[in-house]
Amino acid sequence: MDPRSRAIRTATTISLAGNALLAALKIGAGLASGSLAVLGDGIDSSTDVLISFVALLTVRWAAQPSDAEHPWGHGRAETVATVGLAFAIFFAGAQLAIQAGHNLLDGVGAAVPGLFALLATGVSVVGKIFLSWSQTRAGRRHGSQLLVANGVNMRNDVIMSLAVLVGLVVSRLLGAPAVDSVVAIIVGLWVMKSAIGIFFESNAELMDGNTSHTTYRLVFDAVRSVPGAGNPHKARVRRIANTWDIDLDIEVDGSMTVREAHAIADRVERAVKERIDSVYDIVVHVEPAGSGKHGEQYGLDEHSLDDEKGSEPR
Repeated sequence: MDPRSRAIRTATTISLAGNALLAALKIGAGLASGSLAVLGDGIDSSTDVLISFVALLTVRWAAQPSDAEHPWGHGRAETVATVGLAFAIFFAGAQLAIQAGHNLLDGVGAAVPGLFALLATGVSVVGKIFLSWSQTRAGRRHGSQLLVANGVNMRNDVIMSLAVLVGLVVSRLLGAPAVDSVVAIIVGLWVMKSAIGIFFESNAELMDGNTSHTTYRLVFDAVRSVPGAGNPHKARVRRIANTWDIDLDIEVDGSMTVREAHAIADRVERAVKERIDSVYDIVVHVEPAGSGKHGEQYGLDEHSLDDEKGSEPR
């Protein structure tokens, strides 16, 4: 297993173990104190255990080398799992908002948990903060959308727990039990918004899209840095897990030999790899200069890039 996959597997194992301990603690505290809020929080952590387990299996699958059926490797397995995680996060947020809405309409007040339940919730908040930080840090360091999405999920758990506790305290101080339900609805909607963001970002990769034009600009800069290479066009950039697959056409002097043109294409490839990390594969097609207009319906050139507005990477 390569170092990246090993690091992701370690981070996922930490998430699995941490969530299992927190789930057991909160479910036990909820049952002992009779607090449905703490019990529900424990059940939510149980779903995190399942998510981490699925992620652990996905990392092993995504690390498999390319084969005849998957010539680009299995890196997209991580992206597919991230989409599934987005649905799980959305469902958790929707469930919270719907339940809180029912409580608000039915006039059901929230019960103030006992000391054991409050202590368990406090430990859970601290634990989730650590897990969120570790997952997000590992995900950004190793280019794993799956770990970043899991970190977002952990952050949402922290916010949900804190919001519920604040809602309980405020409702108790003001004598208005409905405050807890209102806070829970707001948190649920915010979690759903986060899930939608994760889904669209992962879906862009599944559709071979690229929401940032920064990578294209780096490709075109690389072509301009190579003497004899010009008019980069029909450029296509797609992401596969943490790597890039790049195709583009360039123009060279039509009187060159095939060997000379091939040498220029090689220099373009090296220039691109110097500017962009983790290039999985790059194909440079050579055409004679002035061979005609290029009105392809796919791929970008420098002119179309200037006409379109691309978002910068996050």
